[in-house]
Amino acid sequence: MALSPLNQRRWRNFRANRRAFWSLWIFLVLYGVTMFAEFLANDVPIAVSYRGDVQFPIFQFYPETAYGGEFRTQADYRTDEVQCLIRTGGIEWCLDDPEDALAQAEATGSVEGEPVVAGWLLWPPIPYSYDTINNLGGPAPSAPDGDHWLGTDGGARDVLARVIYGFRLSVSFAFVVVAISSVVGIFAGAVQGFFGGITDLVAQRLIELWGSVPSLYVIIIIAAITPMNFWLLVFLMVMFSWTALVGVVRAEFLRARNFEYVRAARALGVSNGRIMFRHVLPNAMVATVTMLPFIITGAIGALATLDFLGFGLPASAPSLGNLTLQAKQNLQATWLGFTAFFTFAIMLSLLVFIFEGIRDAFDPRKTFR
Repeated sequence: MALSPLNQRRWRNFRANRRAFWSLWIFLVLYGVTMFAEFLANDVPIAVSYRGDVQFPIFQFYPETAYGGEFRTQADYRTDEVQCLIRTGGIEWCLDDPEDALAQAEATGSVEGEPVVAGWLLWPPIPYSYDTINNLGGPAPSAPDGDHWLGTDGGARDVLARVIYGFRLSVSFAFVVVAISSVVGIFAGAVQGFFGGITDLVAQRLIELWGSVPSLYVIIIIAAITPMNFWLLVFLMVMFSWTALVGVVRAEFLRARNFEYVRAARALGVSNGRIMFRHVLPNAMVATVTMLPFIITGAIGALATLDFLGFGLPASAPSLGNLTLQAKQNLQATWLGFTAFFTFAIMLSLLVFIFEGIRDAFDPRKTFR
């Protein structure tokens, strides 16, 4: 679909802002990569070839018994026994001495006279998930090395895997919160500003009362009563963040409600809804977009703060706030603090640069060359 001349001008202005344009591409690459986090960091293989049959454990559950093992629980593909069973086609000797069985299979093509049906495992680049407990052979956290590129945290979990999953979780959380909050806030502000009078007066007093409620205390109380999860936290954040846009949208609608083109539309019999969202709202978008970077960064910061305090997502979730807590609890592990700092700095800087460019692109007074 072709863009209108107005939107073409906005796109040209955005592209001319090099900082915003390149920040957008960098952010899209980072976020796009983390959307496939399961293929980048996982403790199960992407694909397994067993007796000529290609399986995909990353999508489907396979018990250990499917490979000739003893347990009906999910196969632990990182153990020597399971890897030996897959590579030898289910030779029982793997359960007793996997190293000897693999050595015989590679040397002679058989184990104890039993022919081997060779198999293979295709691992992700990082063979650890965000919740994988690693056997470090020493105390945790451990410093970065060839196996754990950013080290491990106090729970012996790979930091790089947690950063990848945590980046996706934080950005997705912020986008969902901002999308819902924007819809509610813009609608409420538009109704207040366009109709004014008693509608504006009553709504404004209710918003002032709601804005005086201490949101952090409410979330802490609810977290103490019921287990917190992603969608419950989204709901609670939306409840207290939608008011951020009401004042800006309300002011723009109060200013535009008596403009000549609004009066002309009313005289022609155009409905109030069409006037509000087809004619007035586009003129209020500059002020609205100006507030979005603060709401997005605020949502990411609020999630990190709640996770840091222990009132956010469960401790097992790949939270960047939990990574910051790990850095506080393990001051000797400097890599944890540096990783948390640079992750937040890069993420928030890119988002702020992008929305600065969007704000300037929507501003008719701004022209880039």
